[in-house]
Amino acid sequence: MLQFFEIFSHILFVLSLGFYLITNLQWYNYKLNRVIFHHTRLTWHIIYFLIPLFAYYLTGIYFWIYFYFAYLPSLYIWQKRIDKKLVFTSRVKRFFLFLLLAAIFEDFLCIALKSCKVYGVLLPIFVSLFVGYLFEKILFNGFKKEAKRKLNSINNLKIVAITASYGKTSIKNFLYQLLEDDFRVYKTPRSVNTLGGIVKDVNENLPSDTQIYIAEAGARERGDIDEIARFLDHHYAIVGKIGPQHIEYFKTLENIRDTKMEILNSKRLIKAFVHKSANVKPNEKVTVFGDEIKDVKATLDGVSFKLVLNKKEYFFKAPLLGDFNALNITAAVLCALEFGIDIKTLQKRVSLLKGVEHRLQKIEAGGKLIIDDSFNGNLEGMLSSYSLVSSYEGRKVLVTPGIVESTKEDNAKLAKKIDEVFDLVILTAKSNLDVLIKSIKNTRKIVLSDKSKLEDILKKETKAGDLILFSNDAPNFI
Repeated sequence: MLQFFEIFSHILFVLSLGFYLITNLQWYNYKLNRVIFHHTRLTWHIIYFLIPLFAYYLTGIYFWIYFYFAYLPSLYIWQKRIDKKLVFTSRVKRFFLFLLLAAIFEDFLCIALKSCKVYGVLLPIFVSLFVGYLFEKILFNGFKKEAKRKLNSINNLKIVAITASYGKTSIKNFLYQLLEDDFRVYKTPRSVNTLGGIVKDVNENLPSDTQIYIAEAGARERGDIDEIARFLDHHYAIVGKIGPQHIEYFKTLENIRDTKMEILNSKRLIKAFVHKSANVKPNEKVTVFGDEIKDVKATLDGVSFKLVLNKKEYFFKAPLLGDFNALNITAAVLCALEFGIDIKTLQKRVSLLKGVEHRLQKIEAGGKLIIDDSFNGNLEGMLSSYSLVSSYEGRKVLVTPGIVESTKEDNAKLAKKIDEVFDLVILTAKSNLDVLIKSIKNTRKIVLSDKSKLEDILKKETKAGDLILFSNDAPNFI
């Protein structure tokens, strides 16, 4: 009976550690090195993985008291509080199956050989990770070939690939709106921008009668965009503004730039529109843009600007918030011109553009003006939104985690602007807390350790007539 209890408890313990591990892996696109080296909540690794692991090997039979009465309850509370919970995809289910089989096999092998003083924990985890990696690799290669065949089977399909440090989702959505009345256009949904996400979307959702397919390409390391480019083999490319977003992964701005420029690695490339921040020279295939944008004006009613094309000025106005949208609209307009849409038609369609959800989205509720900019996470865009709301006459409240995956210097610049504009700031992430608290000197600060309490804080601290800006967002693990 005691042996049965130990086997059952051991398997449950292995599965519990596996639950914590696979949750973190899912957050970081199943890259173990990112979980280990780029996780900002290292205390979680200590509490939910390392301490129980060492306790298991050092405390003997007393471990099970800790396991059932401390570890399991704390793990349950942890998963209830995190805002980005584990999604039980087919991959996650396979991981647990491999982990369960590895743990059972190890236990019965120990019993048969009578050679184990304690049932191992790390071995079944490593085995399940290794077997799972091989299995997923084989499975993905099959899905990738299937998706490639589907792309090649669509007659006269033209593919546009878009990348940038900031604004690629907006450019994608704007280009779609400019083209949809003249072509059968399909775009990758939401912010799907990895090779795996694109392959899945092509197989499951891309209509067989599509004329223009617009895909977004993101990256966390060198080679990510190159893989996407060689898979899509696209005809047109757009490279938006390049900056220090995700610099903790790439280390230097030059590495970011080189990674973004992998978008040009398509054998079928006809034309690429590249923002001047990439510092590339134009040629017969590459058009550099940015300097032709003039007289940008942004208010809480929209953005307007002039675009110089072939030495002529054209006026554009859009019901979108933020001066940075002038650049994103320009990128979409230049590509739409390549597809034969005339400039007057584009001026009209730009005036009707709909913004991307959670990107300077204006909402009025309870007498308060709410600006939802929670999907804007770069310095330039956030500073622009702060300047935009600075003219508001009422009290201004900011809810932000700062800039995640960026430098301390950028967060210090952000803090300086916060001091100039806002009456109250609610800080929601641990990763930038030290530099923000130190650098924000005048604006009243509230540090929110539990985001589930944000609604209560806003009810207590705000009133009718206030402007509330949600600037960037970060899940609990950031």
